[in-house]
Amino acid sequence: MDQLLDQARSIWEGEIDFEGQRLVDLLTYALLSLSGAIAFLVGFSTQDIYQTLYIGLGGTALTFLVVVPPWPFYNQHPLPWLQARDTGRVALGALGLEGISVEVDGQRVS
Repeated sequence: MDQLLDQARSIWEGEIDFEGQRLVDLLTYALLSLSGAIAFLVGFSTQDIYQTLYIGLGGTALTFLVVVPPWPFYNQHPLPWLQARDTGRVALGALGLEGISVEVDGQRVS
């Protein structure tokens, strides 16, 4: 059950890498341009504005389905991020801020 939840969480979070973003950008421009050109040519040749609109809307819907969901092939080159360091509490004296106190809601925070 935990594996299923982890898979659902990874799909829901929508992680894509920089190469995936570049691919999404290319696909967006290519699909919208292609569907717009096809819609214009079909509409011009048939002299029917409805066909132009339907083909354009269909191309936009297809582009939406290809681009918006975080498909797994958009995350094939993930970057290895550095692990967070556990520094604990930073001493104010090391920062040259010794003697400074901060109050939040009437309580002193160090």
